[in-house]
Amino acid sequence: MENGEKMSTRNIPPDRARAMLSVIKEFKHLSPKEIEMVAAACQWHRYDAGNEIVRYRDHTNSAFFIVQGEIRVMYHSLSGQEVILCNLPTGEMFGELTAIDGHPRSATAVARTSTLLASMPAPDFQDLIYSNRKIAEIIFKRLTEQVRRLTERVYDFSTLAVRNRIQSELLRLARDHMTTANVAIISPSPTQTEIANLVSTHREAVSRELKKLIKDKLIMRQGHDLHVLDIARLTQLVDEARGSF
Repeated sequence: MENGEKMSTRNIPPDRARAMLSVIKEFKHLSPKEIEMVAAACQWHRYDAGNEIVRYRDHTNSAFFIVQGEIRVMYHSLSGQEVILCNLPTGEMFGELTAIDGHPRSATAVARTSTLLASMPAPDFQDLIYSNRKIAEIIFKRLTEQVRRLTERVYDFSTLAVRNRIQSELLRLARDHMTTANVAIISPSPTQTEIANLVSTHREAVSRELKKLIKDKLIMRQGHDLHVLDIARLTQLVDEARGSF
């Protein structure tokens, strides 16, 4: 169910619509004319923090582009445990799998902050791919990256101890928030429960590992932020656990 407050593109000047969509990383190298073609097929939606955008197994079929804000992709196990698949910031897209194959949604998406989305119905999304080789190549590369990332996560869940899965997740977060080649500031820091839900463990295990990493001077908490102080060393720990050396 798409529950957001919808804003027609007629209420958004074309120049503004093009500028907003240009933040989507897959669209950054498109020409103004190509961006205009994308904008013409989009509807606009505003969601408050905590609002559900799409629900697991529902039959909506739009692809979404995150113009402002951040969303969380997740589902709940039969026991009720929340499983976090990922958090997606401004510039990302989601929902493209259902827009391509027509199957029900594979996860629930919820706004983490006040979020502005552009949505494109499946027929328009498919027409966009089939009519523009550049866009098709962008989408294919994106799907390939997703398969590689999921393959890595399956490997981690199948082979790594809990402490190493926590290290691996921190490394993924750090690489998305690098301030220098070897330092990252994750802001705001995910809670211990959120990290636990990302790596399928419990909060106490996360607390123990974070304390150890702080003691080893690999991370540091400062207010609501988590500083990763030595990405190279954290990478080495994860690679050793995976048997990469």
